[in-house]
Amino acid sequence: MADVQVTCITKPHPQSPHEHITHLGNPAGGWTWPREKVIESIDAKTNTFYVLDPLNGKRLMWGSSGRLAKLLTCAPTQTATGTTTSCR
Repeated sequence: MADVQVTCITKPHPQSPHEHITHLGNPAGGWTWPREKVIESIDAKTNTFYVLDPLNGKRLMWGSSGRLAKLLTCAPTQTATGTTTSCR
């Protein structure tokens, strides 16, 4: 199982806090995946995904809410959008 850092996300309207994430990626790692592929990989336990908190360097792990096909970080007071940039 690969442990993969997410450094960027794509949303339909990047500045909207209510838009869903469509893609996650890491340009330095050479990958960008659709949200559904990331969820499938988490559920199949083939990869783990994380972001780094820029304030303390701690990891926030990505998880799947199962059949609802949502991505969540493990810390409810943190959001991935605060620690990532837009994928280009």
